[in-house]
Amino acid sequence: MRFMIVGSGMQGRACAFDMLKNPKVTEVLLADSSPENLASAKRLLKSKKVRTLRVDASDAARIGKLAARYDVLVSCVPYFLNLPLAKAALANKTHFVDLGGNTTIVRQELALHPQAIKAGVCIQPDVGLGPGMINTIAAHGIAMMDRATDVLIRDGGLPQKPVPPMNYMLTFSEHGLINEYVEDATAVRNGRLVKVTGLGETELIDLPPPLGRCEAAHASGGLSTMAWTFAGKVRNMDNKLIRYPGHIAIINAMTAMGYFDQKKRRVAGVEIAPRALSAVLFREHFDRPGEKDLVVIRVTVRGFKDRRKAEVVYDMMDKYDDRNKMTAMMRTTGFPASIVAQMMAEGVMKPGARPVEIGVPHEPFFKEARKRGFNLKWKFRFRK
Repeated sequence: MRFMIVGSGMQGRACAFDMLKNPKVTEVLLADSSPENLASAKRLLKSKKVRTLRVDASDAARIGKLAARYDVLVSCVPYFLNLPLAKAALANKTHFVDLGGNTTIVRQELALHPQAIKAGVCIQPDVGLGPGMINTIAAHGIAMMDRATDVLIRDGGLPQKPVPPMNYMLTFSEHGLINEYVEDATAVRNGRLVKVTGLGETELIDLPPPLGRCEAAHASGGLSTMAWTFAGKVRNMDNKLIRYPGHIAIINAMTAMGYFDQKKRRVAGVEIAPRALSAVLFREHFDRPGEKDLVVIRVTVRGFKDRRKAEVVYDMMDKYDDRNKMTAMMRTTGFPASIVAQMMAEGVMKPGARPVEIGVPHEPFFKEARKRGFNLKWKFRFRK
C-alpha cells in the first residue's frame, strides 16, 4: 500500500507514523510547503519508506497528479483546502481522506458522491477526533438501540498540568481552534436542526481522574453531518468540547469584545483583522512544546431497547505517548485518519462520498483502534 499525506505538521506526522507500523505499507509521501516541517517529520519517522516533497497544498492540480500514483491521498492541512484536494483526488481516481473541521465544506465534498461511485473512489471527510472518532462512537451507540432519543457527545484535548489563567495548550491548528470557538454549531432539538452559539450552553461534567469536574460547551463543526443524518430520527443531539473550569468564560469575553472578528481595523496605521492577530497570540501563548496532554471522550446515547428505556455510555482517555514523544491529540486525530485510509486501500470501504457516521464501519474501526491502545469502554444499562 502506498499513501500520500499533504501536511507534515503534528497530525500528518502522526498519520504517517501509524501507517508505517503496517508492514504492507511500502511508501508514504509527505508533501508540505515547509522544508523545515518536512525535515523534522523525516527525522521523527526514521523510515526508509518515507519520501518528502516540497509542494504548496493550495496547488490542488499538482497534488492530484502526484496522488495518482498512490492508493490514498490524506489531507492534514487546514479545512479550507479540503474541497479542491478532494476534487483533485477524484479526478485522478485516488481515494481521499481528510480531517474535516467545517461542515459546509464537508457537505460540498459529500455532493461528489455520484462521481465517486462512478470512478470507484472513496471520499471520506471528517476522520479525525471530532469530527471523526466521536461520530463513529455515537453512531455505534445509536445502532445499539431499537430507537435512539438523545445523543450527547463530549470531548476535549487538555494539558495534563493546566497553567492558569487559561488552563489550555494548543495541540492542533490555531485557526481550527478559533473556528470551533466562535462559529455557530448545529444541533438537533426536538427532532429539528437548530443553530446554537459556539461555546454556548455551558454545563458541568464530572470525569474520571485526573480531570474531575470540568466544563463543556458547544463546539462548531464537531457534530458535523450527524445533525443532518439523524434529524427527525432522534429527539436531541449535540457536541460540546470539554475544558477546565474558567477557560470558556474567558474565551466568551474575548468574543464579545471582538477579538475574533474578521473585519479589519486600522491600528497605528496598519490594517489587521482581530482574528488574524488572535491566531498569532493563540499560537504564542498556547503552543507549549514538550508539555504533556490528554484527550477525553464521553458519549451518552439514550433510547429504547426491547421496549425498555436504555442508555449506553462510552468513555475514553488517551495520554501523551512518552516513548514516541507524541501528543494524545496527534494520536486521536492522526491515527483514525490512518485507520480509515488503510481500510480504503484494503477495499474494506465502499466507493462513494458518505458522512463519517455512515461511511466508516464501526466494528472494523474499533478493532483497529484497540490495536493502537485506545482504551474505549462502554456500559449498557436499562433505565427506570
